[in-house]
Amino acid sequence: MIEVLVVDDDIRVAQVNAAYVERVPGFRVAGRAHCAAEALRLTELVRPDLVLMDHYLPDGTGLEVVREMRRRDHGTDVIMVTAARDVAVVQAAMRQGALQYLVKPFTWPRLRAKLESYAQLRRALDAGGEAEQADVDRFFGALSAPSEPTLPKGHSPATADLVRRCLRGADGSLSAHEVAERTGVSRQTAQRYLKLLERTGQVELTLRYGDAGRPEHRYVWATRH
Repeated sequence: MIEVLVVDDDIRVAQVNAAYVERVPGFRVAGRAHCAAEALRLTELVRPDLVLMDHYLPDGTGLEVVREMRRRDHGTDVIMVTAARDVAVVQAAMRQGALQYLVKPFTWPRLRAKLESYAQLRRALDAGGEAEQADVDRFFGALSAPSEPTLPKGHSPATADLVRRCLRGADGSLSAHEVAERTGVSRQTAQRYLKLLERTGQVELTLRYGDAGRPEHRYVWATRH
């Protein structure tokens, strides 16, 4: 099992990310931390294989934690999971050896792809021995996870992105009719893409019960939970 430490200043977000990790075969959450000091303490205590590291912490930054980990000679791997979009932060993360950088908000399939690519890299490296150039290329290629799952035949990436952006920008849940009105697509098209995004874990379905008749299906962007 790959032991993972989840670091995020938001307790609820850390819980959600930990639940995501536990859904990926071969991964187990070794602990959760909500500040830099706690992250360093748990790194010493549980010796995780991988840290999902937030950047904005109440007593420092994730990159400061990574620098201290390296100073203490911890070989723990790091995937940055943060809302920090500054290119300087991304560059600093690369220089300090972060293997991946996942920008919030993200979908469950995207995190799963990052973890699966990391597991693939671990399997390749654990084989040991000497590496030819083709092996080195394979090691680095294992870090390249697809940004989004491939859409089924007959679905447009542009329309899927339009529906995603609509839900991301909404203050709450939306019905297929409301998504259709906001995006300009037909209700049937909106419904089809909403069902697709629900199946891939990018949106969550809720039911609103009225006085009579069938409950209304409403959809909310998954990272809001």
